[in-house]
Parts: sequence; C-alpha cells; structure tokens
Amino acid sequence: MFFQLQSAVSQALSFSLAPSHERFSHARSGNEFLHSPFIRKQGNIYKPNNKDMDNDSLNEKTMEDLHTKEIDLVNRDPKRVNDDVVKVDFEDVIAEPAGTYSFDGVWKASFTTFTVTKYWCYRLLTALVGIPLALIWGIFFAILSFIHIWAVVPCVKSYLIEIHCVSRVYSICVHTFCDPLFEAMGKCFSSIRISMTKEV
Repeated sequence: MFFQLQSAVSQALSFSLAPSHERFSHARSGNEFLHSPFIRKQGNIYKPNNKDMDNDSLNEKTMEDLHTKEIDLVNRDPKRVNDDVVKVDFEDVIAEPAGTYSFDGVWKASFTTFTVTKYWCYRLLTALVGIPLALIWGIFFAILSFIHIWAVVPCVKSYLIEIHCVSRVYSICVHTFCDPLFEAMGKCFSSIRISMTKEV
C-alpha cells in the first residue's frame, strides 16, 4: 500500500513538472482530447492592433478621388461644347472674294494682327477674370445641384405619388359612372339605320 501511494505521488509530481506539450500529450487518449481546445476564428470585426486586417481593408477600400484627376492640357474641349460656337479663325470672319484682293503684305499683316490680338487678349482676360468667374460659376452650379437634389426631385417624387392616388380615384369614377352611360348611349345609337334614295 505504501509503495502504491508513493508511485502515485511520484507520477503526479512528474506530470506537474513536465513541459506543457508533454502534459498535453499525456492528457489525451485514443487521439481524442479530454477538453477540445477553443479556436477563435478571425471575423470581420475591425481590430486596431491587427495590422494584417488593416492592410487588407485598405487594399479593398481603395477609392479614386475625382477632384484630383489629371487635366488634359492639350485637348481642353473633350466634349466639344464650344466646337461650333466660339471657334473663330481669321478665315471665318474676313474673306476676300475673287477680284477684290488687297495687297499681299496687308493680307498677311491683317492675319497676323487678328490672330495675335485674339490670342493675347483672351489670355489677358482669362488671367484677370478667369479665376473669379470660375468661383462664381462653381457656387452657382453648386446651388443649382443642391436645389435639384434636395428640392426639385423630392417635390416631383411626392407629386407623382399623390397624382397616382388621384389617378386611381379618377379611374374608378370613370369606370363606375361614365362607362355604363356611354355603353347605353352606344347601344341606343347602334339601332339607328339610315337609308338614302336618289330621285331622278
């Protein structure tokens, strides 16, 4: 009895002093755990300390800023808004028909004067009032967009909802009162026969 108690105590001490992986291997029997280990899976909850999830979420939520898109400095009218309106050259304004030609030097000087004057006057005007007008038109179209989004479209939507109810009531009234009346009138007039005779 004494030897059995001593062997049991020695086994208990050796199990408590053994490393964790050895204790875990002794605790299972027949490839089954006495207590199944709790495995916590990584969910969709944002964790500030989880850098891997942070990087994945940043890669998935890559957004393109439309306000910082590149501007084409060569083709400044890609949608051809003013292609047929203000595209004016010297040939579109001044033209000499056959038989009424001026001196060649005068024609060349007029062409150069017109082109250079139009070019630099336009640049000077845009340098002076281009940015203020851009600010004004930006505010104007922002107000216009705000009114359209927050006032016009809700009013139109509410009008369509209300007029739908009115249209259903009107349709019921027409089918209830007007349809029998016009059907009766149609049957009355359908019995009328007209005969025409030609007298000689």
